[in-house]
Parts: sequence; structure tokens; C-alpha cells
Amino acid sequence: MDETRFWLWLTMVFGTGSRRIWEAMCIYETAKEAYAALSDPDCFMKLSDPEKRGVSLIPLSRAEQLIRECEKLGIGVVGYSSGSYPPQLRYIMNPPAVLFYKGNIGCLSGTRTVTAVGTRNASDYGMTAAARICGELAAKGFVIVSGFAVGIDIASSLAAAQRGRPTACVLGCGVDYNYPKENFRHRDTILNAGGVFVSEYPPGTSPGRGNFPQRNRILAGLGRTAVVFEASEKSGSLITAHLALEQGRTIFSLPPADIFSESWTGNRRLLREGAEPLLGTESILDLFYIGGSADKEVRAAPVYYGVSRFTAGSDVPVSEDSIVLQLASRMVKKEKNDRTAGKKREKKSEKRPVTALPAKDTDTGAEAAADDTVNEPDLSSLEGVQLRIARALSSGTLHADILAQKLEMDAGELFMELTEMELSGIVRSLPGKLYELI
Repeated sequence: MDETRFWLWLTMVFGTGSRRIWEAMCIYETAKEAYAALSDPDCFMKLSDPEKRGVSLIPLSRAEQLIRECEKLGIGVVGYSSGSYPPQLRYIMNPPAVLFYKGNIGCLSGTRTVTAVGTRNASDYGMTAAARICGELAAKGFVIVSGFAVGIDIASSLAAAQRGRPTACVLGCGVDYNYPKENFRHRDTILNAGGVFVSEYPPGTSPGRGNFPQRNRILAGLGRTAVVFEASEKSGSLITAHLALEQGRTIFSLPPADIFSESWTGNRRLLREGAEPLLGTESILDLFYIGGSADKEVRAAPVYYGVSRFTAGSDVPVSEDSIVLQLASRMVKKEKNDRTAGKKREKKSEKRPVTALPAKDTDTGAEAAADDTVNEPDLSSLEGVQLRIARALSSGTLHADILAQKLEMDAGELFMELTEMELSGIVRSLPGKLYELI
């Protein structure tokens, strides 16, 4: 029996993209079991007051109703344990419990996928390189994944769609939302070519600023490698590249057209830090050589044979128990290792100064702070959670895990706030998940 409605209920209770869902799955083996246990007044999992209210006020029927409403809109809903859930997302940190999609989600299973990212204000050279290389890769059977933004993103996806090849677009809003307006006219072209629009946000969700950094982990995870075509030092493309690197992906960077231009500082930085130079389509093909690790990963992934549009209840069942328990074990182990490493890094930071990485910025639309500039820090304008973070960091550099403990915050929520504060030029990230005030 498909358990998507139980996964959807969990997102309604804990929030879209919340790591608390996976804390629950460390205790319970299936989403259905989690629902039953959390609905019991004697549940032993410690819940916050808002979570308790969610459990008591959100019936399972609300999740079922949303699925029916999505069907009427031609939107599919797939839960983590469903057969049509993209397999490359299963083992990333904090995978989306539910995906909403329009189009052929099966194009992401059992195939070679490449995430293409870059600035919206791309040069002719960057746009030409993205269109040509992504078009050639699509013709050879690759699926291009992009964020559907203007500039490099849409050039990459259209290069595939115009050849009649599928491409996947990961959104920071509902899949029914007309955003960005400049690209909305291309949706039919992408869908008619067998592509798909994917989001963890339910239909009707507007493109809030905080949605895009959270969206980027899915964008990075869907590609089995990531290519940065053009990025400045403050580009959000670097955040996606960093997330892809954390997920074990190989990163490619297009060599700059002008090594002195500020528009290419992100590409230069990636190349200095060990990214593979993108010298043509062959660079990607070489990564997926037959018998190599990337090729084996693709061949090991299940292929979804569902129809090209969504079909409610057509998911192929998979062993949810093994998937969820492996993921939960991996997440708990990583969190423990991060905390241990954080304590060691803090001791080292007392002995010698830490060299700061340049502050990152998002290149997303509402995401729409739409230029590559950063405001001067202004602590007087802070309030709420960000003010608490600033006060905690006023005593010196802190590891993200320690900061989360001090503020009693969910790690995922803290990361979102820190990212926004980086965009505003208030905090700076240092190697080893350390943060400090600028």
C-alpha cells in the first residue's frame, strides 16, 4: 500500500524540509508506524508545543485531501518510500520526505544526470558553453537538472528540451506557480520533451527567499555530478556546488573566459580548490566511463517504468524498512561525527587563526535580491532568531552544531538563517562548519 499520505502528514506536522521528520524515522521503521505512534497521546518521542498542536489538529484526511486536489491539477505526489522517488535523493542528508511533480518523474531514475548551475547574468561565452555542452550531453542520453532560473539554468534545460530530450527543473515554489515569469512560457516545451518540474513545496507555495537555499540540496542531489558554468564569488551556484561536494559528487567548473573578470571569480575559486576543469562534453563522459563508480551507481539504481505523467497509486513498492533505517543510521552517525569534529576544530581555532572562506550569496530570484551585491552588516536591523544568533556569535567563532545547541534550534532551520545572514553580510562561514560575525 502506498504510504505517500503518511509522509505528507509528517511534513504537515514538522514542516517542509524539517530534519525532525528523520529524527522520528530514527525511532519508527515506516511512515505509517510514525503516524500511528505520534498520534498516540502516550507517544514517547519528545515533541515541541507547535508539533503537538500539529499532531492534534492535522488529521490524516487532510493529507489525503491534498493528494486528491493535486490529482485534479495534474500534479503527482511521491513519498520517500515510493518506487518513483528519485533514487539518488534517498541517501543525501535530510532528503525531502515528499516531492510534488508535474511531468515525467521517471526520467530521473536509472539514468545519468547532470546538475547545471550558473549566474542569471551570464556572458555570451557562459551561455554558449552551457547550451552546447548540455545539448550534446542530452543527445547522448544524459538528463540535465537545473533550477529553472533565467540565464544559465534555462539555457541548459532548453538545450535538452529543444532536442526532444527530458530535463528536470527543481523549483523553490509550488510546481503550479508562475515563477520566474520570464521562463514560464518554456514549461510546455520541457513537459512535451518528457521533462519534469519538481518541488518539495505543495501547490500554491510562493517563491519565498528562504525556499531557495533549502531547494539547493535537492538540486545538488538529483545530479550525479554538478557543473558550474559561470559564477561570481557571491553566486548561489557555489552553495549548490558545495552541497553536491558534501553529497560525494564530482564538481566541474568551466575555465574562465577572462581570469581578471569578477564574473568568473567563483569558477576560479572552484578550480583552485580542486574542481575538475570542464573542457568539453568529453569531461563528463569520462566520469561515466563503463565500469567506473558513476556508471555503477547509475546501473545499480532502480528504473521506474511508470507512465510519463503522474498516475496516482502506480508507484512500484520498495523495501522501505531497509531504506529508512540505513538513512537514519547514516544521519545519526554523521551528526555525532560532526559534533566530535566540531569540538576538535574549536580547540584548534583557539591556537591559531582560521582562514575565512569568502562569504557566499545566493543567485536566486526571490531569489530576487537579484544582483551579486551584499549589504553592509547592520545588526540594529536584526530581530528574532537572527538577533539571537548574532548575540551568540558576538563572543567569538562557533561551530554550527554548538550554535544550534546553545540556541536550542533545529540544525536545518539554523542553516537557513545563517545562509540568509551570509547574504546580508552579517556572518561569515569558516572551514569546518564554523561561523563568525563579520
